[in-house]
Amino acid sequence: MAQNAIFGPVLAMVALTFVVWVYMYARRIRFITQNGILPEDLAAPGALAEMSPPQVSNPSDNLKNLFEMPVLFYALAFYLFAAGKVDTVDVVAGWVFVAFRTLHSAVHCTVNIVMLRFYLYLISSLAVWFLGGRILFGIVVG
Repeated sequence: MAQNAIFGPVLAMVALTFVVWVYMYARRIRFITQNGILPEDLAAPGALAEMSPPQVSNPSDNLKNLFEMPVLFYALAFYLFAAGKVDTVDVVAGWVFVAFRTLHSAVHCTVNIVMLRFYLYLISSLAVWFLGGRILFGIVVG
């Protein structure tokens, strides 16, 4: 397998992060302009979060989530590439992670059904832990 195949899911996660970032700012700017909020009204820490309805704050919360578990995924993917150990199972696990993180972001940024969001997050996280476990197993045994 081509070692750079792991960068497909990595770049897809970067693209997802960009899309959520754009969506977050579109929601925030619309909310601020429609409600006549002035820049000085937002000077206090957490001011925007306090006054924002869920449709504005959820994309922001989701963007923060995209700098949690995905960071571990990025580190594992780069390790696999640097060590020359990328295989089909790793790439499939990477795409599973991306698919379920994408679904998680879509739910979180829109309808925000918490239990659905939880299960999507859980499956995506298990894909990352699976990658990490394979790497650890390979180091210990290999």
